[in-house]
Formats: sequence, C-alpha cells, structure tokens
Amino acid sequence: MTLDKARELLTVQAGFGGFYNANSAKLILSEVSREHGQAAVDQLIRELKLEQVFGFAPGSRFDGGLVTKVGDRR
Repeated sequence: MTLDKARELLTVQAGFGGFYNANSAKLILSEVSREHGQAAVDQLIRELKLEQVFGFAPGSRFDGGLVTKVGDRR
C-alpha cells in the first residue's frame, strides 16, 4: 500500500471515529509499518491527528489488530 492510499483510507476512518473505525485504522497502520517502517506510521499519526481521534500515540507499534503502546514490553 502506498502512503498516499494509506493517508486516504485513514482520513475516512478518522472522519467517522468510533471503535470499529479504530480497528480499521490499526490494520491500515500495521500494513504501513510492515511496508514503510515506524517512521511512516508516526508521521501519519501526527499528520492526521490520530492521537486525538483514536488515542494512537507516535511510537505505538501496530501488529495486525493489536497496538503496543510506547514503553510496553511485549
């Protein structure tokens, strides 16, 4: 997935907000992480203000539908 496509999809999910859209956003960010790395994930979180919408902080790791918060050791 390109970063532009991820940005487009995340913008839609953030526009709706809510639990189910947060899950979709996690999956999109997981894909971005796998293909483009953590720096790209952090950039999208900041750019789209996903911390305010879904509570995703820069530095959070996305693995499938799971989020490992900054500082968690799993």
